[in-house]
Amino acid sequence: MTSQTYQDLLVALAKDDPDLVVMTAENRAMIRGLPELLGERFIDMGISEQTMIGTAAGLALRGRKPIVHALACFLVMRAYEFIRTDIGIGQLPVTLVGYVPGFLSVANGPTHQAIEDVALMRGIPGMQIFCPADREELLAGLPQVINSGKPCYVRYHDGDPTYHHRVPCELGRAEAIGEGDVALLTYGALTNEVYAAQTLLRSRGIETQLINLRTLAPVDKQAIINAARSKRLLVTIEDHFLVGGLYTIVAELLLSQRLTAIVTPLALEQRWFKPLLYQDLLKHEGFSADAIADRVERAYREASA
Repeated sequence: MTSQTYQDLLVALAKDDPDLVVMTAENRAMIRGLPELLGERFIDMGISEQTMIGTAAGLALRGRKPIVHALACFLVMRAYEFIRTDIGIGQLPVTLVGYVPGFLSVANGPTHQAIEDVALMRGIPGMQIFCPADREELLAGLPQVINSGKPCYVRYHDGDPTYHHRVPCELGRAEAIGEGDVALLTYGALTNEVYAAQTLLRSRGIETQLINLRTLAPVDKQAIINAARSKRLLVTIEDHFLVGGLYTIVAELLLSQRLTAIVTPLALEQRWFKPLLYQDLLKHEGFSADAIADRVERAYREASA
């Protein structure tokens, strides 16, 4: 496990690349030391996400590589038109870092919950979407994002890894763990809960394959296709609305390939989640490891009947 932090990585990247610029809309939780370390290459725009995106686009047009930070809900919704028009149309190399996406918003109410962010960002042609499972994947994937020369939305998560990653983090390449009749497809912070659920299911005699997709754009199409062809059941697990997220991605892909599969979605079906502390939230909404295992077991029994 690395001792490097997200802020450490940005400092190291900035030393090697004079074009890298860090920006924030008064969201400094993970980068509090950067003003002193980066000087003029750190810009706090205040609570003005739209202006920040416009400024980032202008900097990108002049050869800079902006990494912008804001609460995910305000970044993708308040500044959506600016992301689409100023960054998306021109395919500018701006990295959009959304803080506390999905369930990570914990005790915040609906106004601060980003659970439609994937749907919005994947609607912009050419926008990459990176959803690291933990700090290890965040640190491994971010340099790839910045050096891709393309716009990217990052669903920020820097939690401690709870398992050893078998496959090096690579944009567009999923990580598969285990084998079995059931494929558990997920991304981001919930990957750790799904990994724990996989262990519980094994104790109940149900072998599964966890597919940590890491990026939803580009998505690892072949990993999903292989799962649809070889598994009895596919389960998509995400802290996002049912519409527009991973379940929708899987449905679109299977239809385009003329494939059929039994797919059970675990997502928020057009409702916001109850504001609670993280572990309480997972239990209440049915996304703790125990709850995921129970829900997958029921779906498996039904698919096997």
